[in-house]
Amino acid sequence: MLIVEDDDGIGSSLVRTLQGEGYTVDWAHSGDDARRLVRPTTAVVVLDLGLPDIDGLELCRELRASAAAPQVLILTARREEVDVVLGLDAGADDYLVKPFRLAELLARVRACSRRAGTDRDRLEVGDLTVDVAARRATVDGLEVELRPKEFDLLAALAAEAGRVVARERLMGDVWERHWAGSTKTLDIHVWALRRKLDPLRGPSRITTVRGIGYRLERP
Repeated sequence: MLIVEDDDGIGSSLVRTLQGEGYTVDWAHSGDDARRLVRPTTAVVVLDLGLPDIDGLELCRELRASAAAPQVLILTARREEVDVVLGLDAGADDYLVKPFRLAELLARVRACSRRAGTDRDRLEVGDLTVDVAARRATVDGLEVELRPKEFDLLAALAAEAGRVVARERLMGDVWERHWAGSTKTLDIHVWALRRKLDPLRGPSRITTVRGIGYRLERP
């Protein structure tokens, strides 16, 4: 994920918050920084329009025309209806006005992440293949029988393979959008996935990151 924000206070707060949710975050202070930092693997860009070196709308057009073609969430103080229309016409996928509620921002980022993932109907992590469209998972070509929530959890982890996914984010994405209860259900499903995916000997594919969440390891 890429944050494009020239305000140090807002930018640092966004980076801390999103990293706490398990996202890998780069921070660009300008349009030139954004051009340098955006990668083919960048799925979501949170973009301020008031940048010091380029208008954010122009940068939005560039990002959507780039090889990465990330989801773009505009985060700006421009609140007039014409500004929203211009932002969406420039290729933005969502538009949020400052000041914003943190819970709403996180929900919109999750939605952008899910939309970015819809283009990847087949997720491959070593010998593990997750066919999202067919809702099938195979290990070394052999199908693994998964319950519906087990599959949803595996797909969520596979989409972020190699990166930590926060427990709260997994609960919100797999069970409820705004989850405030115990995460014991998540632990039980991870345990079940490990039993079904892992060999009898050797390290688990799913690593517990204490105090944060889980990571599906890349080979």
